[in-house]
Amino acid sequence: MSIDNAIASVAVRDLRAATAWYEALLERAPDARPMPEVAEWQFAHGGWLQVYQLPERAGNGSVTLAVSNLDEVVARGAALGLDMRQRSAGPKARTLMVTDPDGNHIAFAEALDPNMAH
Repeated sequence: MSIDNAIASVAVRDLRAATAWYEALLERAPDARPMPEVAEWQFAHGGWLQVYQLPERAGNGSVTLAVSNLDEVVARGAALGLDMRQRSAGPKARTLMVTDPDGNHIAFAEALDPNMAH
């Protein structure tokens, strides 16, 4: 089997409200709307974040987004009024965890070790 890419996804109660929240966080509109209940953002190294409306599963998701500058993410989140207290750091990475309005956990990770995925 050959896997060409990966799509991280999170379920939300209200796609319109969630899309607005993710647009503010990611500072851009979705790159694709393949179905009425789905919004997708594509990233520079090929990964995707898919936000989809499925109320019965909303709030149980977790996704990690690799970033090159965690300080920029912290500044953006603070400007949006998000809780920036859930941070950790180790010799290989620094992370920040935020929670979307539905309760999904969005981790931002900055690799400090050049051998780690980015």
